[in-house]
Formats: sequence, structure tokens, C-alpha cells
Amino acid sequence: MKRYEHPSNESTTVRSSRNAWSWVPTLYFAEGIPYVVVMTIAVVMYKRLGLSNEQIALYTSWLYLPWVIKPFWSPIVELLGSKRRWILITQLLSGVAMGGVALTIEAPYYLQLTLAFFWLMAFSSATHDIAADGFYLYALSEHEQSQFVGIRSTFYRISMIAGQGILIALAGNLEAFTRNPSRAWGITFGLTATLYIVTFIYHYFILPRPNTDGPREVPRSELFNDFLDTFISFFQKPHILSALAFMLLFRLPEALLTKICPLFLLDGVDDGGLALTTAEVGLVQGTIGVIGLTIGGILGGLYVAQFGFKKSLWLMVGAITIPDAVYIILAYWQPTSIALISTCIGLEQFGYGFGFTAYMVFLMYFAQGEAKTAHYAFCTGFMALSMMLPGMVAGYLQETIGYLNFFIVVMVLTVLTFISSALIRVDDNYGKK
Repeated sequence: MKRYEHPSNESTTVRSSRNAWSWVPTLYFAEGIPYVVVMTIAVVMYKRLGLSNEQIALYTSWLYLPWVIKPFWSPIVELLGSKRRWILITQLLSGVAMGGVALTIEAPYYLQLTLAFFWLMAFSSATHDIAADGFYLYALSEHEQSQFVGIRSTFYRISMIAGQGILIALAGNLEAFTRNPSRAWGITFGLTATLYIVTFIYHYFILPRPNTDGPREVPRSELFNDFLDTFISFFQKPHILSALAFMLLFRLPEALLTKICPLFLLDGVDDGGLALTTAEVGLVQGTIGVIGLTIGGILGGLYVAQFGFKKSLWLMVGAITIPDAVYIILAYWQPTSIALISTCIGLEQFGYGFGFTAYMVFLMYFAQGEAKTAHYAFCTGFMALSMMLPGMVAGYLQETIGYLNFFIVVMVLTVLTFISSALIRVDDNYGKK
């Protein structure tokens, strides 16, 4: 029985002549914005609106769920309608959700209402990921796919800077101007929604219409059986237990830090934080941090290509764990220098970007073989789960033991990163050019 896979585009006979530069950068920029809004901007917003760290970490970690279960509805995207249509629908829904946050943030039940819109945005964003990656394969030749792989990654990173840096800084400046955090964030989300809807309109006219992009002629029962066989075969892969341990534990320290770091930067000195303004967080974490993350990721990819995965692994394990110690230093000394704080955050994020390369390379390695597209989707589901579960308890843990002790616990838990890395099995020359 044929495994569930994206069909090859090698047989394409009719292809749009529209220049890929007109839509690939904007498509992947648009892909990143809802994700960063849900995962990062929502954390900062709720902190400025007065929620506790425990509430923020728990509620926003649940928003990872659409990415955890994304592989289970990817066949629906494949079966029903074109990828182009799915892209447009999900972009419209994300824009509407952003507008919904803007309109309800000052309402009496703002928490329930904004969370509902964030859930809509999260499901739309996860579905957009499926459709955009499939559309990329349909609309471009193999040569163009290789040519634009770096471009799509670059513009996705730019969206991270735009979201975590520019939008958070904008909200911070509006907070200072309006002296009303709810209104400031409402204006920020209103502007974001407007720009995102403009992007949707642009893509409505600009996205090409490749002849292979359409619903697949596959009986639903056959598709279900193929998916079930693919799902079972994933858990029958050699060394599945050690692979799952690696997927779930390699980023455990970072999963805890991701939810708490922006709260630590915002909290007052008396509460153990650094008392940065919202705009300063946009600069420190959303700009300097993302730049460090991007550079680290680029260098990590080059390093693996030069020396192979196995020889690179332990340097990358060290890179993703040891810089976490900067948070202990920051929590102990509580410096006021933006330059020093930025340097520490940039260093930690650089290490994370460099070390995270090992994680992504392993996922690609483990997904090799028959049904590699679907198996890679399962791997990314476990990747999202590895961030969701620790994030749900991060706020409770931090509020119970304080920031300094929390960061010490994070450093202790880096031992699990080393242990899970020692358990995996990879071919000696994998990843080496």
C-alpha cells in the first residue's frame, strides 16, 4: 500500500511563470507572524495586563497543541481543496483573530475572549504551515526549491524580529504614550491585523496557480488506511524509544526558559526580575536575541555540513546548555545595563540557535525511509510537545521557588540533554557533505 506522501512535482507540465521572488518571501514572512504572536507576544501582553506567571505559562503553553496534533489533520489539507486556497483561508482567519484580540482586549471577559482568538490563530497558523510547505513543493521546480530554501528561512526569521522586536517595542511605546496597557495592546493588534489582511489580499492576487495544486483523487478510506499504516510504521522504527527521549528531553531546559525569560525581564527588582520596559524587552529579546538565534542557526548548519552530525553533536549539546547559566548570573546580580543584559541574552540565544541545529538534523535523519514526509511531520509534533508540557508547569515552578532557584533548576536539568543525546544512534557520516 502506498504511504501518505506529498506527490512529487517532477511530472508538472504546466507551471505559473510568476516570479517566485514576488511571493516566497511574503508567504514565509506571513507564516511566521501568527506563530510569534501566539507564542511570544501573548506572553508579554498578558504580563503587562496583570496575569500571574503561573497563569501565563499554563494558558500560552496550551496554545502549542495545534502544532502537536498537526500531523493528524495534514491529510485533510491534502485531500480537500488546493494548498493555495488553504493558505488564503488561514491567512484570513489569522487576520480576523488578530482583529478579534484588538476588539476584545478591553472587554470585561477579555482573558477568555482573547484566548479564544489566540486559539483560532494557533490552529490557523498550524494549518497554514502544512499548506505553505506543500504549496512550495507544487509551485516551484526542484531547482527553485533549492534556490529559495534559504530565502524562505530568512524571511521567516525576519518575521520573528518584526513580531518579537518591532511589535513589542511598538506596544511598549504606546503604553508610555497612552498610560493604558490594554489600549496600547489593542492598538498594536489592530495595526497588526490590518497589515496582515493587506498581506492576505496581496497573496490572493499574487500566489500562482500550479496545475498540480488541487484535491487528491484518493478515496477517504484508502487515505485513512495509508495514514494509519504510516503512523504505526513510525513507532516501529529502530531505536524509537531513544529517539523519542531525545525529541522530548533535548530542549527541556529551553522549553522552561522560553515561557519565563520575558516574564523575568519584565518583573520588578523586588520580585527578582530586571524591571525592563516592554519596549526594552522588544529590543533585548525580540531583536538582539533573535539575531543571535539566527546567526547561531546559520553557523550550526555550516558546521554540521563540514564535520557531520556525529562529530558535531557534543559541541552543539554544550552550546545549547552551558549558555543557560547567563540567567543565573542575571538573576543573582540583577544588572541594570541594557548592553550587558542584551549581551547575555544574545549569547544564550546564539548557543540555542547553534545547538538546535543538532535537533533538527536528527529529526530529518530519523524520518528517512518510506513515508519520510509523514514521519517528519510526526517528529515535529513531538518537537511541539517537548515545548508544550514543560511550559505548562514553568510558571508554577518559578512562582514557587523564585527566579534564581528556577534558573538553577534549569541548569541541573541540562543533564537530561546530555543523557538523551548519548542514547541516540546515527550513521557516522550523516550530515557531512
